[in-house]
Amino acid sequence: MKAATPIAPSRLNVWLIAVVRVGVALMWIDNVSWKVPPNFGEGTSRGLYRWTLYGVEYEVLAPWAWFVETVVVPNFLLFGWLVLAMEASLGAFLLIGLFTRAFALLGVVQSLAITFSVLNAPHEWYWAYLLMILIHLLLFAVAAGRYGGMDGILRPLWIHRNGRVYRLMKAAS
Repeated sequence: MKAATPIAPSRLNVWLIAVVRVGVALMWIDNVSWKVPPNFGEGTSRGLYRWTLYGVEYEVLAPWAWFVETVVVPNFLLFGWLVLAMEASLGAFLLIGLFTRAFALLGVVQSLAITFSVLNAPHEWYWAYLLMILIHLLLFAVAAGRYGGMDGILRPLWIHRNGRVYRLMKAAS
């Protein structure tokens, strides 16, 4: 049985994938702006601390609320720095299109964490969180960094160094 020949994406598809990837990266970068160290809003009615408490006040999932209350809140400064680093990394790596699949999966995980914290908060639109999860799954599925990103530049080098993968790719063409 002969393997199907892959169809090359059109220029429009390539540009749209790159634009979506960059747009999602900019969303993460913009959202880092209100996670302000050193206290991340702890002791105020604003910032990451307030939104974190929503995970307990407006419980979405009981185990998540327990985790936030017993693990996150007592260690909030560490949590704040981890969130800041994770979301800044998400933005940066998606922006340049490097390790895009890994960071798309991290985006799914972070979007789920946000969803479990604020889904039932007042004035929240639940579709926004579903869309965040779906867009990250799409970025993963299409390997978005291969289009206008560093993954596309580095991929031929990685494939060439791994002889087995290179032979499979050469045989398919």
